[in-house]
Amino acid sequence: MSAKVLLLFFLIIISVSDVNSAKILGIFAFFSPSHYFLGKELMVGLAENGNDVTMLTIFEEKNLPKNVKYRHITMEGVLEKQQEMFKNFTSKVGSYSVLYMIFNPMGGVLSEMVFNNPQMKQLIQSKEKFDVVIVPQFFMESPKALAAHFDAHLVLFNNHAAHSWMNHFVGNPSLPSLDTQLVLGFPALMNFKQRLINTLVASLWYVKQVLIEYPAEAEIVRKYISKDIDLTQVQYNVSLVLSNSHISLNRATSSVPCMKEIAGFHIKPPKKLPDDLKKYLDESENGVIYFSMGTNLKSAELTEETRQSLMKAFAKRKENVLWKFESDDLPGKPDNVRIEKWLPQSDLLAHPNIKLFITHGGFLSTIETLYHGVPTVAIPVFADQKQNAELSVSAGFAKIVNFADISEQTISDAIDEVITNKKYTENAKYKSKIFHDRPMAPIQEAVYWIDYIVRYNGAPHLRVASAVLTWYQFYMLDVLLTIFLIIFVVIFILKTIFGFVYRKVCRSQNKSVQSSTKKVKRH
Repeated sequence: MSAKVLLLFFLIIISVSDVNSAKILGIFAFFSPSHYFLGKELMVGLAENGNDVTMLTIFEEKNLPKNVKYRHITMEGVLEKQQEMFKNFTSKVGSYSVLYMIFNPMGGVLSEMVFNNPQMKQLIQSKEKFDVVIVPQFFMESPKALAAHFDAHLVLFNNHAAHSWMNHFVGNPSLPSLDTQLVLGFPALMNFKQRLINTLVASLWYVKQVLIEYPAEAEIVRKYISKDIDLTQVQYNVSLVLSNSHISLNRATSSVPCMKEIAGFHIKPPKKLPDDLKKYLDESENGVIYFSMGTNLKSAELTEETRQSLMKAFAKRKENVLWKFESDDLPGKPDNVRIEKWLPQSDLLAHPNIKLFITHGGFLSTIETLYHGVPTVAIPVFADQKQNAELSVSAGFAKIVNFADISEQTISDAIDEVITNKKYTENAKYKSKIFHDRPMAPIQEAVYWIDYIVRYNGAPHLRVASAVLTWYQFYMLDVLLTIFLIIFVVIFILKTIFGFVYRKVCRSQNKSVQSSTKKVKRH
């Protein structure tokens, strides 16, 4: 083959690649490391599959992908401001009512921090063009307006399964009798009291969003992006929803055509563990219990009483315990406990000697547990962790210990139950099998559907008509009210008529009686 033919072939390949390539902007500007990690993995995955990706975030990244079209823009100073705000928030959280009162106005404050940033302003003022804008559906609404600003298709990334925070934007049915609020942590099948609380909280949340949050965020859009963009319309113009969920864990629920499940997209095939860690796991004859409370709640910040309860429970075990502990020293540490400031969690869970994972119930940890088929003891603390733990319990591979109930006895009982009862491991392996049984890898599914909406100009045929209905139209409140009014009017008219006739009859009868009485008296 001549050099000219090879060159022509090469140019054809490049041209085909460019046709399938999309310019994608991802905005991941929430202060949670786990949220950023998911966003980064999604955007890198899209770049590795031939797309031209720009990642706008508040986190710095040293390990940028190579040999792909990937641009990382860090909005400097925003992370520190958000973290300070989060500290103030957590210090005030004392109940679910307080949680909602504090969390609800947070979105507007966070959005103001993001849009008042020089890097964001520079991007808005640029004349760049994007095919797709990806925004997480998590409190901040105003970034959605960037899709309209760049004349791009709006894709929402959902950190969890379909829920009321997401559903109304795409017309997905969301009944409070089944759709549990994430932070309440109620089971899938709620009792009457739980359904009552869930309905009240869901209603309060929605009313506050519509009457307070959305108008405030719309004002941010007018202030920083364009006065011509109406956020209350733009935020419903959603082409695709990518949900970090899967039917093997999340209960079966309704899902409109534009919603796609891609849970597990962030998990890579297990890499080789560091030599010392691999040696430790290999030589643990009775297996290893892995314990981590995630990134937001640090084990080193647990109270002395809680740490002592955990250590006493661990000391009684024949298994070794590998504890993610963010300090160099743990006074009173039992001989069978090893502490590490950081651990490659997913690679670690892949090791056959891991017998149990004690976790805070974060959704990333829950998915990684499911991926590797490891049973768990969940100690949920806040946000969605209780519900994630409940899902794991419903799936049959977990047991819950409430954070407030931690003691040597409760931890020991939970560990003993999950390790000795084979059903937990069997259920974990079975659910993991379902999790892996898919027609394509989750990141490939994300790539396919994003390419799909670009090919079909936003794929409006995937959207259901109910997405454009208001809440009272969707639930037919206007129709029901009209029917009730008609029934009321008809009943009122009939009552009025019958009352009039009755009175006429009574008057006629009275006149007859009076006439008869007069005749009797004359005689």
